[in-house]
Amino acid sequence: MMIDQILTSFVASAAFGIIFNAPRHSIIKSGFVGMFGWCIYSLLVADADTDAIVATLVAAFAIAIVSQVFAKLYKTPIIIFNVAGIIPLVPGTLAYNSMRNIVENNYALAAQFGAKALMISGAIAMGLVLSEIFNQMIRRVRL
Repeated sequence: MMIDQILTSFVASAAFGIIFNAPRHSIIKSGFVGMFGWCIYSLLVADADTDAIVATLVAAFAIAIVSQVFAKLYKTPIIIFNVAGIIPLVPGTLAYNSMRNIVENNYALAAQFGAKALMISGAIAMGLVLSEIFNQMIRRVRL
């Protein structure tokens, strides 16, 4: 089951890199970034029994760190790896369930799904921002 998820996250990230019109040489690397992030997320949720929001925060932070390393290593803009790598973490199912429950007039459940989708989206943004702060701190220490 885990191998299926790993392969699916790789394909989703690489395919989004294609849709995002990333350079050809970075598509496989973008897939690896997304696969790495999904592995961290699924290990934290399944094995460590961590909340999905905290696991998303940690996985987004790790994705951003790996993206910074790849961007520097391959002389490619960081956004190529960040955007494609984050795709497996996006809470699309939660947002869909929220909208579906609004249409079905089940507002309490819609609010529950919507709130969780917003918190996970915030955790993704927070992970990316924390990574940039971490990167800036390291740069200042070096100088």
